[in-house]
Amino acid sequence: MADCLFCGIVAGSIPAFIVASSPAGVAFLDIRPVFKGHVLVVPRPHFVELVDLPASELPGYFRFVQLVAAAVPAALGSQGTFVANNNIVSQSVPHLHTHVVPRTKGDGLRGFFWPRRKYDSDDEATEIAGAIGKEYVRLSVAETGRRE
Repeated sequence: MADCLFCGIVAGSIPAFIVASSPAGVAFLDIRPVFKGHVLVVPRPHFVELVDLPASELPGYFRFVQLVAAAVPAALGSQGTFVANNNIVSQSVPHLHTHVVPRTKGDGLRGFFWPRRKYDSDDEATEIAGAIGKEYVRLSVAETGRRE
């Protein structure tokens, strides 16, 4: 979709801190993260919400989300992740996207109140995206025996 921010990121015409890319989608840092290393995973085709994603796309898309969710704590040293998506309400960009947020016990996140933070610099965001991306590649190669 021509005016969709996330479609522009997928196409490469809008810059983003890319974490990983697969045939199923693209993962990149949220520019207003709940915690540093907060990743958005989007499918390549434009779908507004989860119910629009064809059943045939579910295994590839959610395997991609699963690998990113494994890469985040391994790359950042967090204890786990919070994985979620909004449908219409609280969906600031109308393109299906899944949040993968690093979590550590005592991090202060309560319920669905998501205070947003900023990266100190583009260099910091690039470093974090690279660390998560490297771990994603390691996990993906371990699973498939090849780089996507």
